[in-house]
Amino acid sequence: MNKIFWPVLLALTLSACGTTGGTQATVEDRTGGNAASAGQAAGAGKTAGTETTALGGAGVAGSALDGSYAGDPRKNPASPLSTRSIFFDFDSFVVKAEYRPVLEAHAGYLLSKRDARVILQGNADERGSREYNLALGQKRAEAVRKALAVLGVGEAQLEAVSFGEEKPRNEASTEEAYAENRRTDVVYADE
Repeated sequence: MNKIFWPVLLALTLSACGTTGGTQATVEDRTGGNAASAGQAAGAGKTAGTETTALGGAGVAGSALDGSYAGDPRKNPASPLSTRSIFFDFDSFVVKAEYRPVLEAHAGYLLSKRDARVILQGNADERGSREYNLALGQKRAEAVRKALAVLGVGEAQLEAVSFGEEKPRNEASTEEAYAENRRTDVVYADE
């Protein structure tokens, strides 16, 4: 029985993980602006097999898609794209819900610029061994990579690396400094 059960279970799991025929991930506008409601957006943005959420024609305010910033939207301090660090709790690699708008903004930018690449640099504070912190930094970078992949960003655009405890943002040995060092930095390859 086990000889049949496990291969069938594996086949079902792999088929469930397959592509969805070109359907893009839906990103909803949570900026509180003048975006269309989810009910109105359900059928508003469908074209050629892709599904998008209508944003009232304006895009997400302050994002790469709204055109309000003449230069590089990643450098606009009012844009969520200017936020380049995702912070983590002690000994954790779970991406907090508060960073969802930042990840959605970066995913939107990467989806609009298919040639853009991003390097996700995982970091840890100085507590723990070098090996442990290197592994934890990698898990943090991979967690952000997976979150962006779920939002539709192609794997070829994402690279996850770890610096462990080697690139601290704050070298003090306080809780505040440790909190600053537990992060994944989003670094665009062209910057």
